This record gives sequence, structure tokens and C-alpha cells, in this order.
Amino acid sequence: MVGPGIVLTPRHGGAWRFDPGALFLEFLLTGGPGELAVFDRLHEPDDLRHWIGASRLGLAGTDVAVSPADLGPARLLRDALWRATRAASAGIAVTDGDTRAIERIAAAPPLIPLWGSRWHTPAGAPAVLSTIARDAITVLAVDGHRVRECAADDCRLVFLDTSRPGARRWCSMQRCGNRHKVRDYRSRESSPPDGDD
Repeated sequence: MVGPGIVLTPRHGGAWRFDPGALFLEFLLTGGPGELAVFDRLHEPDDLRHWIGASRLGLAGTDVAVSPADLGPARLLRDALWRATRAASAGIAVTDGDTRAIERIAAAPPLIPLWGSRWHTPAGAPAVLSTIARDAITVLAVDGHRVRECAADDCRLVFLDTSRPGARRWCSMQRCGNRHKVRDYRSRESSPPDGDD
């Protein structure tokens, strides 16, 4: 059985599975505001359907009706979630504007859960977005202090640190954590021993 997370395919390097630890953090992988706009993946209804099918929701994208009108609210929610996530990870308050935007989308009826980790289908994009917004409110209210940005200088991925000590630093030990260990090892190997000139 495949674990949770979404397969990422970077421009350079092989595909890998990233588990950010929460549904709303998976949604952030579709792009974002400001400098993250270059990563935007929500251009067409099929883009949102694709994300739904790849997410931890366990829904087929074909089970969700998505119209072009759903893309604006989806991007608005995602961008507000980015700002709220960054605020939570920095230990500062989420702005009133972002709080209202997230709460407004969360107020719509969410997906209806069924036994066996399934959802009532067919469903609409507003229900998916409401479920994402509710997940964010729940996680950020309780565990916002455990939201982290990867410590690698060239990585913008964020995740929920569920480790017992709360000391996770990397999006993945197999990716950024391993690259850091290799660089650290090479740096130590190329440095002269103490006392040498």
C-alpha cells in the first residue's frame, strides 16, 4: 500500500513522494502567492481534479465536479493558507483578512465522510475546498507551532512536524536531509585537521 503524500517531479532530479502531514499542506503544493506564483498548477478545472486525485483525500478526480468558477476560490484559499502557514510557523498571528477568507470557505458544506475512509460522491469543488479550509483551521489552531519550513536554503516545502521531540528539520531525510549530510561530510573531509596550517 502506498503511504500518504504526493509524488513531486522536480525539473532536476527524480520523482519522490512528499508527505507534508496534513491535507491543507498538500494543497500548498499547487503554487502560491508572490514568488511562489511561478509554481502555480491551478490553471484549468482538470488541474484541480488532478490534485484531488493525488491528495490524501482518496477521491478520484472524476468524482468531483469542478468548473472554471471554482479556480478563483481555490487560488484565494491556497494563497491565504500560505500566508497563515508562514505566520503560524513564525509564531505570529494570522491576519484578519486571511482568517476571514479561510473561514468563509470553511463555512460551506464539507465533503460527507462515509465508513471506511471514503467520501460521499459525487461531490463538488466547494465541498473539497471547505474540507481543506477546515483541516487548516483545526491543525493551525492546535499544532500551528509544529508547522515547519524545510531547513534547506533551496527548498520552500512546509510540513507538520509530528516527531515526538518536535525537531524535524527537513522536508524529507531522503531528499534535503540526505543532501545536507553529504555536503556536511564533504566539508569535514576537505577541511584540514585541527592544528594544521
